[in-house]
Amino acid sequence: MKIDIISVVPGLLEGPFAHSILKRAREKGLLEVTVINLRDHTTYARAQVDDYAFGGGAGMVLMIEPLVNAIEALQKETVYDEIIYLTPDGETFNQQTANQLSLKNNLLLICGHYKGIDQRVRDHFITREISIGDYVLSGGELAAAVLVDAIGRLIPGVLNNETSALTDSFQDNLLAPPVYSRPEEFRGWKVPDVLLSGNHKLIDEWRHEQSVKRTEERRPDIME
Repeated sequence: MKIDIISVVPGLLEGPFAHSILKRAREKGLLEVTVINLRDHTTYARAQVDDYAFGGGAGMVLMIEPLVNAIEALQKETVYDEIIYLTPDGETFNQQTANQLSLKNNLLLICGHYKGIDQRVRDHFITREISIGDYVLSGGELAAAVLVDAIGRLIPGVLNNETSALTDSFQDNLLAPPVYSRPEEFRGWKVPDVLLSGNHKLIDEWRHEQSVKRTEERRPDIME
């Protein structure tokens, strides 16, 4: 999978993709992530990419010309399955969306900044708008990192255990059950006997019951 990201502050994305699972995915050639500096595509003096909004009001807006220059330059090299704008007023990102996007080959993510991007870019280039939650960040870089992480770990071969991602929370509209590891007893706190039984049918049943219980207690909204 190839994911390109257009950003005004590319340095914010250096860390998230240089460690752990995503680093291994890139080293294996399963995931290619490239961050494009929007300032490299402006024709304005001093690498300007933002300006005041028509009609007045507080805050700056990312201008149409640098963004279109960047998008069209990338489109000459890659046919994108989706061009995604990270914005607070987009559809709320969830596991089902991550599953859908993990099946794509090429994604382009556009990170908003300041008061957002010129609406004409949204009207003519963006195919999907996504929010990672009902709050506002300084820019879309952290949201882009969340998307890449959630999508990347679903690519076959990225995780060592192929079934691991399939048992994550939200995959079946349930939260994941409690998990335990060694030692079997610590300070008198014991691992449930069923997990030590070796009876995989009973263990699966127990885990499902715990998932249902936890979801009912913590997220009754997704039970509906």
